[in-house]
Amino acid sequence: TVLVSASHAGEDNAMAAAWACALDFAPPKVTVVLDKATRTRALVEGSGFFALQLPTVPMAALTKALGTDSAVDMPDKLQRHGVQLFAAPGWPEVPLVPGCAAWMVCRLIAEPHNQQAYDLFIGEIVAAWADERVFSAGHWTFDTAPAELRTLHYVAGGQFYAIGASIHVGLPGP
Repeated sequence: TVLVSASHAGEDNAMAAAWACALDFAPPKVTVVLDKATRTRALVEGSGFFALQLPTVPMAALTKALGTDSAVDMPDKLQRHGVQLFAAPGWPEVPLVPGCAAWMVCRLIAEPHNQQAYDLFIGEIVAAWADERVFSAGHWTFDTAPAELRTLHYVAGGQFYAIGASIHVGLPGP
């Protein structure tokens, strides 16, 4: 589960999305599904940028609300849910949601056919930050991080799972 945020023409919004995935490493790319009915999609298409954020356990109710309530019907949805967006240094045009474990600013790679036919958006990650208690030296460290910093994974019907214990499988020996 990710939170997707964007800004265009003075309007900010954030929504939850369950379908997001890493796509490539060099340069780093991600995909996310943004339904045609969402306001955030229009902001992404207008600005050419979006952010993906990894919400944490204490954000479960907010994540559900941002995924249920639409800015199309509720233009003040962020204010109603007490969301105070912030800008990362060097990226004032992309609003970020506080309290997350990680944030990625993405430049839209326009693929009009995929966007129209499948609601599938591709972004090149141009900046990223993570809470050092859950990500350091290039690795996730959820095993040693406080439980409240575990990220959310949506199942359905308002049910989430928090990331669990790691399972490490070593490479085969010589």
